[in-house]
Order: sequence, then structure tokens, then C-alpha cells
Amino acid sequence: MSEAIRSVLQQYVGFTGRARRSEYWWWTLAVVLATIIVSVVEVTLGLFGLSTILSLAIFLPGLAVSVRRLHDTGRSGWWLLVVLVPLIGFLIILFFAIQDSQPGTNDYGPNPKGA
Repeated sequence: MSEAIRSVLQQYVGFTGRARRSEYWWWTLAVVLATIIVSVVEVTLGLFGLSTILSLAIFLPGLAVSVRRLHDTGRSGWWLLVVLVPLIGFLIILFFAIQDSQPGTNDYGPNPKGA
């Protein structure tokens, strides 16, 4: 998990290349856990605004890892715009995110699995 998070943060705004499923889903889990922790801290201590700071801090790396995940399945990052379609868009992106890597090298680079 820490390796995946480190990889995402090192490529903070890196929209090129490919991201494995594990990198994408470990990042997603870390964001969910961080959001829960920040929400609890906000309510418990009354320090409102922390969730806004967290959202701003994770927006670009989250967007970048999502684009790289789409690249790994052989799709353009522009596919992320489909989330603007209520419910259906989210389900389409979820379907793409759970798919396995496109084997070999594709238009976005070599397979990150190294196979």
C-alpha cells in the first residue's frame, strides 16, 4: 500500500504512462481512509475546513492516477469526462478501472507489470 501511495505522490501531476490496478485501488483506499479520519477530526475537534484542504491536496494526484489507469487499459484519459453523466458515467469508469492491464506495450507505454 505504501509503495502505491508513494508512486502516486511521486507522479503528483504525471498524466503520462500507465498505472496498475493495485496502484489505483490502494490510492483509492488511502483517500477513503484519510477522508474518514479528517471527518472524525473535524467533528471531534471542531476544526472545520480540513476536508477542503484534503480535497485540494488529493485532487490532482487522484486525477493523474485515474488517467494513468485508463491508459493501462488502452483508453485515453478523456474517458474520465464520462463521469459527468450521472450514475452511468461512474459505472463505466468503475468497469474500466477493474479491468486488467492491456498486455504488452500500448500507445501509453510499456506494461507496468513488466510482463
